[in-house]
Amino acid sequence: MKIEKLASFVADRPVFDAEMLRVGKADPRSVNVQLSRWKKAGKIIQLRRGLYLMNNPYIKLPSGYDLYIAGALHCPSYISLHKALEYHGLIPEGVPVYTCVTTRRPVTLRNPVGEFSYRHLRQGLFWGYEKVDTGAGEFFVATPEKALLDLFYLDGVKIGAAYLEELRLQNLGALDLVRLAAFARRAAGPGLTKAAELLAAYVKARAGEGKYL
Repeated sequence: MKIEKLASFVADRPVFDAEMLRVGKADPRSVNVQLSRWKKAGKIIQLRRGLYLMNNPYIKLPSGYDLYIAGALHCPSYISLHKALEYHGLIPEGVPVYTCVTTRRPVTLRNPVGEFSYRHLRQGLFWGYEKVDTGAGEFFVATPEKALLDLFYLDGVKIGAAYLEELRLQNLGALDLVRLAAFARRAAGPGLTKAAELLAAYVKARAGEGKYL
């Protein structure tokens, strides 16, 4: 197969699994050799073993393809913690690491696209996320409220005004405090319930000071 044919074949999904190229091949070793050559020539990018990304100029990568990659690298998972806070505009700075949660073992993966960190979250807390279609594929991202609760839960820190100030939260009007409280109750942990109450008080205080933005 020529690289142009592959680019046309995966035009809508620039991330592809090597297994799809081996279907019907008598000798899968020839596919491995071709993949190795394309990788060495910079025509494709290896994301992890068996998973590749078409590189420019053979395909125009759509906006959000990197977030799709975050979901494709380690399933099941969803983007949460600091990366989700950035996605929702709740913190001012960009987050270089793609922070995700998974019910599988924790792992950190690095490739030419970036660093992807997956932290373990027990099955009973694996909810509170939304599906987003990027045009390159779908990914899942925590709601603003769940991203914060995941952060509080996994970091295990004592939540207070000083900690919340360190997060440099902004656009607090985007937080649904009713949903925040409901999510905390669903998580069924006294620590998260208290953390949600403190966050709600912090948001209301900031609103009273005219510091929502």
